[in-house]
Parts: sequence; structure tokens; C-alpha cells
Amino acid sequence: MYRYRIEDEWISSICDFPRNPNGVILEPMNNSLYVVTWGNNAPIYEVDLKKFWENPYPDLKLMREKNPICFVPQLHSTLFTKRNSISENEKKIDIFSSVQPGGLMTTLMGENMMRKDGESHQLERKAILPSISPKTVKNIWKEHFIKNTEKILYQIKRKEKGDLIKDFALPVSAEALKTVTGLSNMAFTEMDRVSQGMIDGIANISGDPLIEANCHNCTQSIDNHIDEMLPIIKKSPNHSLLSVQHQAGLSETQNRANIKLAISGGQNEPRDAIAGTVWALLKNKNQLNLILEGKSTWLNAFEEYSRWISPIGMSPRRVAKNAIIESIEFTKNERIFFMFGSGNRDEDVFDNPEVFNIKRKLSASLAFGAGPHFCAGAWISRCLIGEVALPLLFKCFPKIKLNQNYSEVKFTGWAFRGPLEVNCIY
Repeated sequence: MYRYRIEDEWISSICDFPRNPNGVILEPMNNSLYVVTWGNNAPIYEVDLKKFWENPYPDLKLMREKNPICFVPQLHSTLFTKRNSISENEKKIDIFSSVQPGGLMTTLMGENMMRKDGESHQLERKAILPSISPKTVKNIWKEHFIKNTEKILYQIKRKEKGDLIKDFALPVSAEALKTVTGLSNMAFTEMDRVSQGMIDGIANISGDPLIEANCHNCTQSIDNHIDEMLPIIKKSPNHSLLSVQHQAGLSETQNRANIKLAISGGQNEPRDAIAGTVWALLKNKNQLNLILEGKSTWLNAFEEYSRWISPIGMSPRRVAKNAIIESIEFTKNERIFFMFGSGNRDEDVFDNPEVFNIKRKLSASLAFGAGPHFCAGAWISRCLIGEVALPLLFKCFPKIKLNQNYSEVKFTGWAFRGPLEVNCIY
């Protein structure tokens, strides 16, 4: 399906319209002649969606080389693929707005702070600061993370082998998220289920009704758990997201939307990053030895993995007004994607970007985004993964290795990317 603009109206068409090199065509309609154009004059780059989902990096590399800003019909969006361009333009919220009233995230999960700009975004970001600040993470959450992780490791000790995601990464991430959100009444398996259900829902571009129905089921489950916890946190306030938003005077609608936002990204991404970083270190023993010899750190490993295999591969934006950016003429209400996963492999910024190198300087990494929407949970992720999960796992299982009886670890996803299984011998 392709999108076109007829005068000032957007239409979708599955017709294979002919087009000249400039993207302009003439098409008779109702006995009249209309000038029909693509949404913008960006070069067109076609992708095979299945291959792109399995491994987006070859296509992204070609985009960076040939057409750094290009329209991908299969994604109905214009993609920004160069690191510096992404970093610069993500800050232009007057042009590339996070406000997307008709977007899947807003319609399915509510209007959360990620889908707001300017003062309204900053107001809610300030409200959650007592829960996610470096001070809170260090003085309150880290102790909880350690206790939960040690309990999970104790359970694994009875096993000789297993899937590191199910055994370790999933429960570690989910138990941490239960603590931070304030939904201690939710089972860790349910936390993983509802997170994945919402991720699937907001990526449901094809409009699969079963995926949408499951997403609604997941958001309802979250609302039910919030309903149980609200009276408790009102009587006994704490540093959880649910509590600090209530204390700051945010509406219940705002509170619920931001809890769902935290769960949608706060489970999948740390889960996949924990398992993925372990896999990367076990596949690259020279990198693991750097840590064991005191020449690098677990945090460096996590942050390099997050550059190399970006758990958050992109961020969508809506064009708020007509604008010309890098010779591309953007039209109001177009959709664009800032491709973090591509920017993190930009050859003009990173030497040998396809190599996992924990000694690399990472100041230019877009792993946590850029601009005003820089990931609010960055300090939590750094602590949970780099200071707790990774060092405790390798301390508990110093001889851990990949199970060679299983084929190569399979990674999937271009918007959110991670391994499906990481089978290990403990």
C-alpha cells in the first residue's frame, strides 16, 4: 500500500500508479485531471518486510549509503538513518512532533508522556523524577534489584542448563519493573505478557484484530492491578511510579497511561538487553576477559550492546508543519521514523560499527534516544543490568557458556529487537 497526496488530501491506494522520476503523476478522477504526488520528495526505498524484521541492518546500511532520508512504502513512513541527522532533528519538536492523536500507542494505551511535547511533556517528566532519578535508583531501587536477582539465581542453581531469557532475564526485568511501577501485586509472568501484548499492539500496522484484542486485554489487566494498588499507595506513599504521580497531582488518566508506557518498554527492553549482552560476551570471550581482568566494566558491555543491537530500534514522529529538511519537502501530518538502530551503526560516527567492542567510546550512541525524549528509565536500566544482573550472574555461574546443542541464537525485530532464546549451560 502506498500513500499519496491529492491536493491537500491524503489517500491510501493499492493501485500501482505509474510515476516519473520526480514522483509526480497525472491521474484522471471524476472526469477531472488531478496532480498526484508522493507525500514528500524523498527517494523511495523498498524493503522485504519479513527480511527486514529478521535482520534490518543490510537495508539500513544501504539507506545510509544511498538515501539517508528515504520513504519506505512498506512502512508507510519516511526514515532518517544517519546518526547526526537523527540527533539534530529529534530536537525539532515544532516540526517533528511526538503528539500523535491517531497513533496506535495513543489509541491503545492512552496519551502518555512520550506522546506529548513541550510543557505538558516536561510537567509529567518532572512528576516521575522522584521515582527514576539517579539518587533514587542508587539509594532505594538498587537494593531491591539485588535481592530479587539473588533469589532468581538461587532458583537457577538447581538447573544445569536452560534458556537464559526464561530462567533469568525475564524474571529479573519483570521483578524490577513490579517494584518501580508499584504493581507488586502482578505476577512476573503477567508483567511480561502484558508488556509484550502492548508492544505487539503498537506495532500492529496491518491492523490484525486478534493482536488488537489481545492488547486491550493486556491494558485492562494493568488497569485491574492499578485498581488494587491505588488504595494501598494512597495510605502508604512510596517512590513507585504509581505513587509519585499521585503525589504530584497528575490525573488518574495520566497516571495510568504512563504506567502502561513504563511497562511496554520497561520489560521487553531490559529483558532482551540482559540476555543479549550475556550472549554477546559469551560469543566474544575476548570482550568478557576484559571485564574479568578489570580492563572494562559490565556497564560498558551493556551500553555497547545497546548500541550494537539496539533494543529500541526507532522512534516515530508526526510532521507538525510543512518544512524542508535536508532538501526533503515534508508535509504536515506525514509520519517519519528516527531509526536509532541505524544511527548506532553509522560508519561516519563509529569505527567498525558492526563489531561488538566494549572499549568503544559511546558518547554518540543513540541507545537511549536523544533530545527532550531521552529515555526516562536510562538510570534504572544501567543499574539493573550493568550493576546488578550481569555481575551477579557471572559471579554465580563463572563457567556459564552457550549450549552448542542449539543452533545460532536468532534475533528478530526492527522497531524492537532482541533474541528469541539464549540456551546456556550454567
